[in-house]
Amino acid sequence: MDSQAKKKRGGKRGKKGPFARMGLFYRQVIAELRKVVWPSRSDLMSYTTVVIAFVAVMIGIVTVIDWGFTELIKYVFG
Repeated sequence: MDSQAKKKRGGKRGKKGPFARMGLFYRQVIAELRKVVWPSRSDLMSYTTVVIAFVAVMIGIVTVIDWGFTELIKYVFG
């Protein structure tokens, strides 16, 4: 009885070869990609605009902080 329990341990997945498992993986990936709700062109443009604006603001903030530290170091070390 114990030996039968060990044989069924892998289940259906344990009996498949590596190519069958890869095929199953790719079929599952394609099935999941079909469930994805892709954004429309206008949504994509607005998302892109928001990201570019955010990056520009962050570049400005980092530039001002860097300039401030540069001036501070120049003042401290002459």
